[in-house]
Amino acid sequence: QVQLVESGGGLVQAGGSLRLSCAASGRTFSNYAMAWFRQAPGKEREFVAAISWSGDTKYYADFVKGRFTVSRDNAKNTVYLQMNGLKPEDTAVYYCAASDVLASTQNLFRDWGQGTQVTVSL
Repeated sequence: QVQLVESGGGLVQAGGSLRLSCAASGRTFSNYAMAWFRQAPGKEREFVAAISWSGDTKYYADFVKGRFTVSRDNAKNTVYLQMNGLKPEDTAVYYCAASDVLASTQNLFRDWGQGTQVTVSL
């Protein structure tokens, strides 16, 4: 099992940027693909971005392509989500998750963080 703790959320104006971090502990971080999901009020949790264990392969949801960048530092056991050009519709709780396989499907991710709130104002 991998323990995950997100940080970096907050309140930002539309067009602004935030960088989320997800620190991992427990089992070997570099063995896992990592992903970010988000859940807006009243909506189901949705996939945002994923990155392979090596960082060579990345997937993005269409609605964040060109604005968000996922990266990882295996030496620091941390995965990041750089979010630029934020929009009010990006307001959500953002979660990181770990999986044995690179995927965008939630049920393939066994370990989850507690989430960090991102609020984008007009």
